[in-house]
This record gives sequence, C-alpha cells and structure tokens, in this order.
Amino acid sequence: MIVANEKRLGISTFQKEILWNLSQDVRNIIKKISVKRLEAAEEIRLKTGKPLMLYDNMAGWFVGSQGNLSEDEKNAYIVKQDDIDQSLEIMSNSSVYAVQDELKNGFITIQGGHRVGLTGKVVMNKERVSVIKDISAMNIRISKQIIGAADDVMKHIMRDENSLWNTLIISPPQCGKTTMLRDIARQLSYGIKAYGFTGKKVGIVDERSEIAGCYKGVPQNDVGPRTDVLDACPKAYGMTMMIRSMSPDVIITDEIGMEQDISALRQVFNAGVKIITSVHGYSREDILSRPVLRDLLAENMFEKVIILSKSRGTGTIEEVLDSGE
Repeated sequence: MIVANEKRLGISTFQKEILWNLSQDVRNIIKKISVKRLEAAEEIRLKTGKPLMLYDNMAGWFVGSQGNLSEDEKNAYIVKQDDIDQSLEIMSNSSVYAVQDELKNGFITIQGGHRVGLTGKVVMNKERVSVIKDISAMNIRISKQIIGAADDVMKHIMRDENSLWNTLIISPPQCGKTTMLRDIARQLSYGIKAYGFTGKKVGIVDERSEIAGCYKGVPQNDVGPRTDVLDACPKAYGMTMMIRSMSPDVIITDEIGMEQDISALRQVFNAGVKIITSVHGYSREDILSRPVLRDLLAENMFEKVIILSKSRGTGTIEEVLDSGE
C-alpha cells in the first residue's frame, strides 16, 4: 500500500506552476481557497458553461466565486470560454501552434510535470488525429511524487544484489501503478543501500509524459541520476531507440497492450535488457482473456507478475506470481 512520503507542492510552488497558468478570473478565485485545501488538490477542472471544480483525494468540489468549496453546484463559478482560451494561451507561452503536436494526444505538460488534459473538436487525417481545436474543457492533473511508493515491491523486482527480474505490473485504473513505476525508476537509478544494490542505467519510455513528467524535455520528477527519458515517444519506437542509443540496464514503460508494443518488448528481451512495465487489468485471468497479452505471458518473458488493487489503499500488492504460474 502506498503510504510513503508524498512530495506535496508548497503554496509558492503551486502559485508558480499552477496558479499563474490560469485565467485571471479563475486565478483570483483559486487564490481564495485555503492553503490546506490547495495542498491536497489533485485536479482542477474547467469546462465552458459548467461549474469550476476542484478534486482532492476525498471528493470533487464545486468552487464558488469566493473560493468556497461545496457539494452543491448552485453557487459555483461558471467557467467562461474566455477562461479556457486565456489559460491555454498562458500554458503554451502565447503560442498554441507550438504545442500542436502535444495537443494531438489530448494533453500538454506544463512546468512542474503537471499534465493538462484537453477536449474539443477532433480533426482527423487518414485515421490519425490531425489537431484538436475549439478547446472547451481542461483538466489540470497536479503532479505529486511519492518518495518510497515502491518500497514494498522492490524486493520482488530484485533478483539479487546486482540483477533484476523482468516484471509486469497488472493494475486497474487509479491504483498507483504509474506512481509505483516512477519510484521504481528512482530507486533503481540511485541504488538501494539496504539491499546492497548498486545503481543501474534506467531508460524510461514515457509515451504519456506521466512517469517522469518532462517539461521541455527535462524530468520534473526525481527519477534518479542514471535515468534517461524519451518523453512523449510511442513505446514501440522508444524501446528500440533507447537500446540503440543509451545502453540501459533496464527499460521502464507504462501501459503496454498494442501488438507493436509486444514486438518491441521482444526486442528488448532479446537484447538482454531487463523490462519493467505495466498493463491495465484486474487479474492474470483478465490479461489472459486478451489474445496479444495472452501470447506474451505464454512466452514466460516476465519472470514476475505483480497484481495491484486498492483493497487496503492505493498501491496494495494483491499477488506476486512467478513465471508460468
């Protein structure tokens, strides 16, 4: 269970990284919310014509014009389209065109590694998203690194003082797998004195910019001194690129599932590089119901399979299976 040291945003950092990326009207409202509430915030949601909302680990709250939080939407501030437009202008440093490649994926990353999800009109070009325009909603997901989130899982990943098991983490949504992967990378990169484990060269292929939380190519989360990151790079390309260019001891990536991902994993395995990755799922049986992943498990590429849940809190380790079990 993840109960480690959460690296919360101080209020001055919150102001610099979050507050000043919002429209003037929304900024003035958020400033009125208590420091305690802001430090606990996980998401701020803006949607044209709908109430301003703030989510913490307890619930979602409607935000009033005086910064008051309520479960009743009656007195909430109603977000204007201008709030969305102004915020996006600030987040893109006055050049929305410059972040068009990120927008195609439905999000941009701002300073501090905070990810801003965006929705609007999707324009397609030959079965690919060409652009998302007429942005009408944004969800600012506040990045909070949890140092020690992987403490309970490290003993299952380490083979001995100098080597690792190829590991697959199976987890439902919102069970802490990305937080865990981030801390696994950090611990492997620094080394773990308690186990006599020396630091390894780690390669993170961060397709959704969530593990390292890069801003302008620089990780905003501490993923360790021996870690290299390919940000916003498709996993299938990134894994092979990392092997060719950075000679990693281990590659870490998130949410495999496509056929091309599996092909790239085989290349990593055949190159003798260790793999730690994750997949959405609820159990080994759930994964076996999907043909692509079933074939992968049948190859026994993964020597350890770790299943997470929220049964005893976020990041609960439900089961640890060895290859072939």
